[in-house]
Amino acid sequence: MSDDGNVTLVTEVDAQWMRHALVLAQQAGAAGEVPVGAVLVRAGVVLGEGYNQPIGSHDPTAHAEIVALRAAASRVGNYRLPDTTLYVTIEPCTMCVGAMIHARVARLVFGAREPRAGAVCSQHQLGSHPAYNHRIVHVEGVLEAECAALMRAFFRDKRQA
Repeated sequence: MSDDGNVTLVTEVDAQWMRHALVLAQQAGAAGEVPVGAVLVRAGVVLGEGYNQPIGSHDPTAHAEIVALRAAASRVGNYRLPDTTLYVTIEPCTMCVGAMIHARVARLVFGAREPRAGAVCSQHQLGSHPAYNHRIVHVEGVLEAECAALMRAFFRDKRQA
């Protein structure tokens, strides 16, 4: 465990679910969206999944994490999602971390940091902010190279187009 209380050990289960999130991220990229995928799991069961779709859905809140949280909340019939782990390919933004806190997600596992807007480690540490009454344990760097490569390739292709 690190000094900030976050687990640093990556398990094969984490890698398995991150591979699932990567497939979702590829779907986002194929649709012309920023390639981010997310899957919410409780006790080995997928409760919700999603990929970025703000452009196609004309919804600025349709980030992968929010889509997955909405699907899970609808499935279980409750906006609280305790004892869950959210796997996401890229470090979540402020909006998404806020939604995770309100949903009471227990654990966040992400692939690559988002240096400009990341709200878990990079720019803010909202999941462990003392003002909130819920803490989210996080693990970072799961399949980091693959997650980062997908983003780099997407933006490289955008610049070349």
